[in-house]
Amino acid sequence: MPPYISLAFVLLLVSPALASLGDDVSSVQADQVHLKASTRVVARQLYSVHEMQTQNGSTIRQYVSPAGTVFAVTWQGFAPDLRQLLGSHFDEYMTSASQAAHRGRGAHIETGDLVFDSGGHMRYVVGRAFLRSKLPSGVSSDELR
Repeated sequence: MPPYISLAFVLLLVSPALASLGDDVSSVQADQVHLKASTRVVARQLYSVHEMQTQNGSTIRQYVSPAGTVFAVTWQGFAPDLRQLLGSHFDEYMTSASQAAHRGRGAHIETGDLVFDSGGHMRYVVGRAFLRSKLPSGVSSDELR
């Protein structure tokens, strides 16, 4: 095997896991480092919110259930890396987005479990994605902002 292929394989193995929709809370800290963001945690009665402020002024919130699962993410500011935020649900999003009708500058996608909303323009977007099956009992999707 050529050395550059071996190096690429090793880098894939040691790259940090990033917290994303449906992942465990233990990987949220890797996001903070990756995004070079400041973080604060806000405890709510039925979940906690890990809020990150990036250096470019964007805000990313990761909603974590009592079981330790990221059940929702929201963002505002510059367009985020959706592959990072949606994780294993990114391909599901991409498939649905290519088939969905867009209204103006926004998108609303529902694929059963995954719900995705986003709107804005190139320099300022707002959005959210959540998994219906992971919403803690008693939590409304209206709370995810």
